[in-house]
Amino acid sequence: MFDSARKCLFSRARFLVGVMVACLFGCNTLGQPPANNAKRLTQAAMTNDTGKVIVRNLPNLKPSACEKLNPLFWFGNIDDPIPPDWYRPDNRMRTALWHFRNPMHNFFFYVIGIADKEFEIVGRYPGRISNPDGGWNWTVCKYKWLRLPFISYKRGNFNFYFGWRNRGNFGIKFNYSE
Repeated sequence: MFDSARKCLFSRARFLVGVMVACLFGCNTLGQPPANNAKRLTQAAMTNDTGKVIVRNLPNLKPSACEKLNPLFWFGNIDDPIPPDWYRPDNRMRTALWHFRNPMHNFFFYVIGIADKEFEIVGRYPGRISNPDGGWNWTVCKYKWLRLPFISYKRGNFNFYFGWRNRGNFGIKFNYSE
């Protein structure tokens, strides 16, 4: 009895290790930079008075499920792999600094986020991070059965948000400036 359970557990462990190795080495982790450093764009469309925005993401550069499972992919930036011309033009380390600027971009946009999907945002000020008059804003990103919340507060020099933003990516911000 114990031998069959041990064999089953061992075969499952081998399968999981095989899947992890395939994802680490079988996918194009770093990918090729898009032509002309073209960014993935998000289009907000069909805003109306009902407090609803439908976000349609353009299909180019859509990461695969295998890439999303690869921890090396999480630390990249599929949208902007090459720094733009305006970013530290005279610095020799500009490419490395560009990657350190937002090291978990792919993770927040595509692994735990829904930036590569078409989804609906409902709430007080959908499509916006903050309430334009100051104070609280809340929204919910709806993708199939998934509901991803967002809450923000802005008053004077204080700015805070937590949750899935209007492009479908997860973010946290807590700023107080004088």
